Amino acid sequence: MSTDSDDANVDGTEDGIVAPEDVESQVFDWGVLKWLCTPEVTGAENLSAGVVRLEPGKGHDLHEHPDSEEILYVVSGTGEQTIAGDTAEIGPGEAVYIPAGVEHGTINTGWNTLELLAVYTPPGPEDVLGDLPECTIVPAGEIPTRE
Repeated sequence: MSTDSDDANVDGTEDGIVAPEDVESQVFDWGVLKWLCTPEVTGAENLSAGVVRLEPGKGHDLHEHPDSEEILYVVSGTGEQTIAGDTAEIGPGEAVYIPAGVEHGTINTGWNTLELLAVYTPPGPEDVLGDLPECTIVPAGEIPTRE
């Protein structure tokens, strides 16, 4: 990685590389999200991307993103993905496409943490999540914990 300050993005990330400890965490009773690529973090204009970790037996309510498409890539673990009322098992190496405005939800059906890479295009839903009353924001560099 270059350390030349001329290589830094507008927001200060060098060469577009962002480590998990560089960004805040969104903590919910069902898991933790870290948005590693957003307009605020990297200057990205057309997408956002982050890591989602769902705890065993946990998931989030059915919801939709009216103006953003979503891709989920399963890094590890197993789960149940519902899209527009249809439910299927998901596992490592699989990708899920969710069109804009379509109701969906994910539940961890395994013993281990279900880890996903989530991508929104255009960005924006990550900000909505952070504004929810059930979301606790843990500052960058701090380890997120749940009570």
